[in-house]
Amino acid sequence: MQYRAFLSYSHADSRWAQWLHRGIEGYRVPSRLRGSSGEFGPLPDRLTPIFRDREDLSSSGELGPRIESALADSEALLVVCSPESARSTWVNDEILTFKRTGRIGRIYCLIVEGAPNCGDERECFAPALRFELNADGSLGTTAAEPIAADVRHGKDGKSLARLKLLSGLLGIPLDSLRQREAARRQRRLLAITALALLVMLVTSYLAVQAVIAQRAAERRQKQAEALVNFMLGDLNDKLSQVSRLDILESVNDQAMTYFQSLPTTDVTDNALQQRAKALEEIGNVRLDQGHLPQALQAYRAAEVLAGKLARAKPGEVERQLAWANVLAFIGTSHWYQGELTQAKSGFESAQAVLLQARKSAPDNTQLLYQLATLDNNMGHVLEAQGKIDSAANQYKGMLTYCLLLTASNPDHAEYQVELGLVHNNLAKMALLQGNLGDAISEYRADVKIESALVEKDTKNNAQLEKLVLAQGALGRTLALAGDLSGGEAVLTSAVVGAEKLAKIDPQTAYFQEDIALYSYQLARLLRMKGDLPGAKKRTATALALLEILTKNDPGNSERQREYAEARIESAEQSLASESPDAARKSLQAALVYLEPRLAEQPQDRALVLATNSARMRMAEISEDAAAANVLREKARASLEAQTSGLGDPRLQALRTEAAATPNPIHRP
Repeated sequence: MQYRAFLSYSHADSRWAQWLHRGIEGYRVPSRLRGSSGEFGPLPDRLTPIFRDREDLSSSGELGPRIESALADSEALLVVCSPESARSTWVNDEILTFKRTGRIGRIYCLIVEGAPNCGDERECFAPALRFELNADGSLGTTAAEPIAADVRHGKDGKSLARLKLLSGLLGIPLDSLRQREAARRQRRLLAITALALLVMLVTSYLAVQAVIAQRAAERRQKQAEALVNFMLGDLNDKLSQVSRLDILESVNDQAMTYFQSLPTTDVTDNALQQRAKALEEIGNVRLDQGHLPQALQAYRAAEVLAGKLARAKPGEVERQLAWANVLAFIGTSHWYQGELTQAKSGFESAQAVLLQARKSAPDNTQLLYQLATLDNNMGHVLEAQGKIDSAANQYKGMLTYCLLLTASNPDHAEYQVELGLVHNNLAKMALLQGNLGDAISEYRADVKIESALVEKDTKNNAQLEKLVLAQGALGRTLALAGDLSGGEAVLTSAVVGAEKLAKIDPQTAYFQEDIALYSYQLARLLRMKGDLPGAKKRTATALALLEILTKNDPGNSERQREYAEARIESAEQSLASESPDAARKSLQAALVYLEPRLAEQPQDRALVLATNSARMRMAEISEDAAAANVLREKARASLEAQTSGLGDPRLQALRTEAAATPNPIHRP
């Protein structure tokens, strides 16, 4: 057969599927077992290939021919089990198809979440796993006992779970495989641990020698720098591969201890620069590991050295840039921890350093680019704090720097991309402040920039999508300002662009999402212009695409919201066709998703607008006056609770509508 195994999983468990796929294909059978035979024949060197493909599912609700062929041509079936996979039609169909080949004993499960055979919402086994087949191939009622490894907390753990699955696939006893794997791992860990200890001993020795013999400090510090780079690079990679985070953290801690023991006086500037850079790298490693307080500690240690060097030579731009970079990392560390005030302080400190340096180098493009980036970061912090006017001022400052950058090098694509970003930021601010004219002007500027970049590189799909997104924002805003024809034309261009991208790369879900998003937004304009058949056609396209996208990726909250918005537009069309029952059904489906999400994020503007629009429409057509009043009161409370962007005409329109309390309309 072509494949050693077929890997079946829900898209929500793609991270576990990737781990399992790599763990099985990357495993080398122990040398002492190679050449011998297992239950299913001679043992191979590796279990390759493993079939894994979630993108080849057809839109017809049935398994595609490629999937069916791969199932038939696979020796075994691996199933990642969770509540999501248990509810997945695709996973269940793949299991049924494989069972019908007669290889029921070659199905192996990996439990990652939920509970097996519990029968409620925690159930992690798909129906095809839980029950045996009848003689005619249909699913029966006799309970099955699938072979399973379990990575849940307190169960097998990753290492043992992988060995259990390997044991089943190879057809050899688990103990035999476990003993040989333990011996191999022990040899590997001993070698790496010995190397780590040796590096730490050498580093400690160099630290002592640096204190005792200052005349040789520079040479020893260079040697230590090379060792630290190795510790933070190759050694960290090797330790990560064997999951020895304890040693990895010990190595980083040892490096930090070493640097803290070194003197900051009577040392060359070059050595101090090396220390600062190494400490910054330690911070980056810890930031990647999610150890934010430890990352902040490393960045602060680097800032002490970088600051000393920068203050010693204020006219040296490279030193000021290095200092500002570390200060910006400090701000980022606070941002990731939700500490907005400290994040803003870090960004402002970096900005102050660069502004001072700019006095002696006003045209330095590195300075200008970093200042533009800091304005962008501070603008986002201010937005999160609800300070829309202040955020808008930061974006205006960003615009000034971007214009200087593009003037210095008009063909520099990265500068143009940054300029497009600032126009988009300013357009959003203007819209939230109720300045539709300014918003349209800024969105037009963004579209112009993105169009020019597309013309320069027609094969750059990523740039084409940026143009599509800019056109979508402009089309919506034109319509909001009352220019329905202009909005229709621009949104139609966005749909055409998205369809072009989808034809070039049909496997990219984001392009399908763009088609759906701009289709139902275009449908709204067509409905408002009286073209109800055209609106229904566009909405049907959007709903069909979003149904597939949300089924394949149920954890994607943005697509779920877009699906709800498309249903709201469908409800509006049903009302225009005097079909209130169909409208209620669409609105109820939308609110099932939107209500709990708004409770979690009550200031998210997209959720506020969509949820309260659905509430008001449901209240309008409700046949229960009390229920309608409850919906209106919830809408009023939500809209009045908004703390920023109060000039947003969309928000104001909903507030005006919610303030009126007419009796519910009873429609036939």
